[in-house]
Amino acid sequence: MTSSSTPRNALADRGDRVPLPPVAPEVVAAAVEGLTSRLRRKLDAAIERCAAAPVAVGDGDGVLRIDCGADAEVSLHPGASGTVDAPGQARCTCLLAPRCLHRAAVLGACPVADPAAGGPHGRSAVPRAAGRQEGAGAPEGGSGAPEASTAQDRVPPPAGRPAPPPPTSAQRSAAAGLWAAAAAVLDSGTPAAGAVPQAELLRAAHTARLAGLVRAEAAALRVVRGLRAARARHDGHRLADLVSALCDLLRTADLLASGSPAPGLVGTVRRDYRPEGGLRVHGVLREPVISATGYAGVVTHLVGEDGRWYTLADVRPGGPSRARGAGTAAVALGGGALDHGALARRGLLIAGATVSPDGRLGSGRGVRATPLPGLPWSSGPVGALFARPLAEAVAQRLSPDPWDDPEAAERAAREPVGSDVVVVGARGDQVLARALPPDGTEQPDGPLIRLVAAGSHPDLAHTANLRRLAARPGLRIRVLGRVDTARTATLHALAVGPVPGTGPTLRLPPEWSGRADLGYDRLQGSHFPPADGIEPPPAEATGPDPLADSPLWQARRLVELAVAGGRRTVAEQHRGGGPGAGGTAGPARLRRAGFHTAAELGAALAAEAGRRGRDAFGRSTDPDPDRYARAWLAAAVHLAATERALVRATWQVPHPPVAASAR
Repeated sequence: MTSSSTPRNALADRGDRVPLPPVAPEVVAAAVEGLTSRLRRKLDAAIERCAAAPVAVGDGDGVLRIDCGADAEVSLHPGASGTVDAPGQARCTCLLAPRCLHRAAVLGACPVADPAAGGPHGRSAVPRAAGRQEGAGAPEGGSGAPEASTAQDRVPPPAGRPAPPPPTSAQRSAAAGLWAAAAAVLDSGTPAAGAVPQAELLRAAHTARLAGLVRAEAAALRVVRGLRAARARHDGHRLADLVSALCDLLRTADLLASGSPAPGLVGTVRRDYRPEGGLRVHGVLREPVISATGYAGVVTHLVGEDGRWYTLADVRPGGPSRARGAGTAAVALGGGALDHGALARRGLLIAGATVSPDGRLGSGRGVRATPLPGLPWSSGPVGALFARPLAEAVAQRLSPDPWDDPEAAERAAREPVGSDVVVVGARGDQVLARALPPDGTEQPDGPLIRLVAAGSHPDLAHTANLRRLAARPGLRIRVLGRVDTARTATLHALAVGPVPGTGPTLRLPPEWSGRADLGYDRLQGSHFPPADGIEPPPAEATGPDPLADSPLWQARRLVELAVAGGRRTVAEQHRGGGPGAGGTAGPARLRRAGFHTAAELGAALAAEAGRRGRDAFGRSTDPDPDRYARAWLAAAVHLAATERALVRATWQVPHPPVAASAR
């Protein structure tokens, strides 16, 4: 129950509890380290109780109070940034405070704060989302924490510039601590990676930050958020995301601990918004956002005169209703008299513009914006998006090596690509389409692609719109979408429009300015040409999916099983001969398909999982987590590289075989 002395704060979204503030990693780690071993064993259960406890907010002082039972109330006093970044900002009324279970449990239930530029402690006031989102907007919104910017490991320094120095002894020691904490998490698996192992990882992340290892710290925080989402069974959690984060952390820590001088491994501190002066941007589309961690809103995508992408977001705590309403909410930028729906179809002339490294437009005091007429998708920098072959644009999105700089690779893949396509049909919930050449010729010559919904929430319009499009084979549409880097030739469709020319295409109302945002605008029968005016294309055999239908799923299953269940689970599966766990059937199938390295690495991982050491007296000893972590890391890195190569190949146009008479 909430303390009677403090009035409950009014809640905005159907009586949901007040969200807990983000907490600096070192504060959580110190609270857990202060507990006795007996209290540590009770910590996970206490965190679950605190996560469901009501939160009361004091009038005017912003103090959050959590009732933890009889004679125990924890109060959180966030700083000016909204983050609890000092131990004294978390207090408990019990006699054991501050080394008490109540205080540690409440801090463990809070989201982990992001490191960011600005503020005395360099912390972001808004946590990152844990798990996938409906849409791709960051929960920080348009003025949240800027992204990290790191150089790529494998790019040599420019001519005349000296090579970067190797990591210092302090950096190598911090990296070794991160490796040990991450290897312990991998060895135990997600079910056993509770608050105590997470606190050890957070302490190692803080040590890495003090040593200047920005990228390693960020990777460790992603792992902790992924573990929390997995253990809490969040709807948006994806095991593949946790696997990727843990792989990046282990790889970065291992290279740093070994003394690699690559600058991308160290990283650079997050940079704030930088001034851009005058800026002319054109609205392209708007995208609804529904985060798994309770954030919702809209992100409007714009393009500059030079073809660079920009975003303007309105993402705050809320649910589907807020995502729908934000689509027509006023734009908070320099007094511009536009809402997001109008901005997606018009433009802005911005004076005093500020832009983050990932293209988010700032809305500071000195920013002024003047509305501009909209540009059709057939002219200007927007039209240039469709004047490029689709395979070429996708290759650019997939070119950065995700292991060199995960955030840079993610930013590149997040930028939309455009193409004119002809609808071929449907395959489940996907729209099959063939890319049209950008020169305006009638014969499709591009790869067979799959259009999938960018958001699956039933309150959004994505799924219904794609069903209407799939029901009209032969229809020509102009589509903007985001490349799915983990699936075969797949685009997350964001917006569509009519294809210029004479073929059967969409007939959108004038107020839509020749485009339909698939998350907001609902296509109706009047928006399509008559059915008798559409000639369906010849039926095409889609053939096997080179990624989903390949035996690589066995290697993927083994790598994910190691994270989801731990070393013991992998060993038990190996002894039982389970598929993909290192038995004879799995590696043999991989070898027959040509994946010899994947087969060898999978077998080595399974064998290492079951290895048991002996001391001088022949007694069984605990297995070495380092050897197991290295075996897992080798399998995970190879699998990711192989899958990415297969995805990249599916975007290439297949060349027909040359006839013997033409040779």
